[in-house]
Amino acid sequence: MSDTNYPLNHPLAVKRWGNGLMKQALKQTHAMQFMGKDTNSLCQIKTEVSKDSGDRIRFGLRMQLQGDGVAGDDTAEGQEEALETYYDDIYINQLRHAVRSAGKMSEQRVPFTVRDEAKDGLADWWSGRIDTWFFNQLAGNTAQTDVRYTGLQAATAPDADHIVYPGTGSTTSEAAISASTDQVFSLTLIGKAVEKAKLATNELRPIKVGNGNYLVMFLHPNQTYDLRTNTNTGQWLDIQKAALSGGKISDSPIFTGALGIYNGVILHENTRVPSVVSNTRRAVLCGAQSLGLAFGKGYSKGAFSWVEELFDYKNKLGVLAGSIAGMKKMVYNGSDFGTIVVTTRAVNH
Repeated sequence: MSDTNYPLNHPLAVKRWGNGLMKQALKQTHAMQFMGKDTNSLCQIKTEVSKDSGDRIRFGLRMQLQGDGVAGDDTAEGQEEALETYYDDIYINQLRHAVRSAGKMSEQRVPFTVRDEAKDGLADWWSGRIDTWFFNQLAGNTAQTDVRYTGLQAATAPDADHIVYPGTGSTTSEAAISASTDQVFSLTLIGKAVEKAKLATNELRPIKVGNGNYLVMFLHPNQTYDLRTNTNTGQWLDIQKAALSGGKISDSPIFTGALGIYNGVILHENTRVPSVVSNTRRAVLCGAQSLGLAFGKGYSKGAFSWVEELFDYKNKLGVLAGSIAGMKKMVYNGSDFGTIVVTTRAVNH
């Protein structure tokens, strides 16, 4: 049976377009290049396979071992370091979106073409939504209270030990930064964030790429502009001398499209880095397992559901694509596990 002759909701059509939609949507996201199934990924993907799992999927959080070890023939027995088991839960829910053709005469298209158009349009919608989840959760955007935009669960604000401000004294709040025109992004803040990441009670675990260890930071274009136009000694020119300007480092996708590398931090830019208080943006420094993305049973390959309906006496074709999923910033014992937020003033120039 050819593609063009698939009847409405034929299993092969549902599989073809549902799977194709997910692959296309994820490929179009910025977030995808930071996703993986192992604990070395910035965003770890997990799929629930149990029939009785309900609406919660548990993620194990791998901590860095801190023990001294034993030297020579010293006895290792009794000196083992306990593997502490930390975890966080992601709640999954259903999200769906649908489109409908305008009708046979206005469209002059066969069902196959409408299916293609529906797949492309819904892929654009889903890719934008997944990226929105990604950045709202990383930054702890509690100003967005509609869970359809925050990974189908509420965002968690950054705790006091995992946030960096550019100023001191009275400018250590987002409201004060909003009103202060000089509290903009700079290389100095990357250094402060890295220091905080290393000294945190739960040290941010870097992402291992080849023989190197890296953190990733996401900036809004307003912050990138402030960074690039800072002509002070030791600022943007340092990035120009950094590794990316010297050629290819690795085939790892976490380097793709990066602005540069500074102090072991790979810098990326995205317009969806959120603003919680007006005239500010929350850049985010991330390590391994900063986020979790969970899919429900039946979505083991990340496939979307695909449902077709005819309306108006079979004159119009409607297509719905849905998924059972959830995305969340990893938090342990009330403390952010893999993120440091850097809030600065950020406005259009």
